[in-house]
Amino acid sequence: MKKTLQKTLKMKNILLGMIAACTFAVLAIAAETPFNDNVPDKYTVKKGDTLWDISDFYLRDPWLWPEIWYVNPQVKNPHLIYPGDIISLVYIDGQPRLTLQRSRNVKLSPGIKVLPHAEAIPALPLDIINNFLTRNRVVTQEEVDGAPYVVAGHEKRLLSGTNDTFYARGQFDDTPAYGLYRIGKPYLDPVTEEELGIRAQDVGSAKLKTVDDDIGTLLATRVVEEVRVGERLLPHEERRLESIFYPSAPDTDVEGVIMAVEGGLSQVGHLDVVAINQGEREGLKQGNVLAIFKRGETVMDKVAKEKITLPNERAGLLMIFRTFEKMSYGLILDSQRPLAVNDIVENP
Repeated sequence: MKKTLQKTLKMKNILLGMIAACTFAVLAIAAETPFNDNVPDKYTVKKGDTLWDISDFYLRDPWLWPEIWYVNPQVKNPHLIYPGDIISLVYIDGQPRLTLQRSRNVKLSPGIKVLPHAEAIPALPLDIINNFLTRNRVVTQEEVDGAPYVVAGHEKRLLSGTNDTFYARGQFDDTPAYGLYRIGKPYLDPVTEEELGIRAQDVGSAKLKTVDDDIGTLLATRVVEEVRVGERLLPHEERRLESIFYPSAPDTDVEGVIMAVEGGLSQVGHLDVVAINQGEREGLKQGNVLAIFKRGETVMDKVAKEKITLPNERAGLLMIFRTFEKMSYGLILDSQRPLAVNDIVENP
């Protein structure tokens, strides 16, 4: 009888231990889940959505999207998400995952209408980014020095408008069309003072008519601002922006700063475009998300009678949408505090 009771108690303890272990495991999984609270099992993509919106809706950390995205082999290209598609929260091998149910084919009699790829939702609000990219370009000093430049307008006028003729001097090649750019100040790394690139602002477009020695006669076909003497002519750049990329954390450690804000401002806000001093050589790619930190203030410790620096405070997020060798452009997606030039950017 005594042995039976001891055996029963031992079995009870084992069962209680197993229940406790399972409970702790469930709690641990719940604590580690990447999803926001009370998210729906299904979400139908709407026109106007962006991939970042959906990622932020489902996930506590939106850049973890690639890690919880389940590639359905029945979906030909899971990187394309269209209005009407259904995103479902499911469990695969015990792990929470998001899946995509394609609804792009709309049956019409007698055939099937397929929506064009141009209607896929973008990763970011492309109207803001495209507007920025059509006005800006990063070039090297070598490119600037080798580019033809405006020397005079028609009949010695200093400024030219659309459909005006003007003259430029330099080495012209077989390129029939040029972009007109106003060369700005170089981007200097605030830490190392290295020149990372030179900002070239778009002011218009021109068509080459004739060349006499090193003097070219051109027609202004598009003018954003009045063309001035000294503007540089550069071959048109293909500005195709890849809209289909997932939010992701960088593959390498990133430690940089915000160098500049579009518009020459010092304060930074939601959906502002910023330039940072990290680029392709540091491993940055389109879609990489970076956390923004405010520098910790220096205060006086009155007890120890010495100055100390407080920890940096996280203040926002940005996503990289254009990379160059030494620098990148990013879009501010979240700002919990006022941001500014020289704020720190690091891995999220």
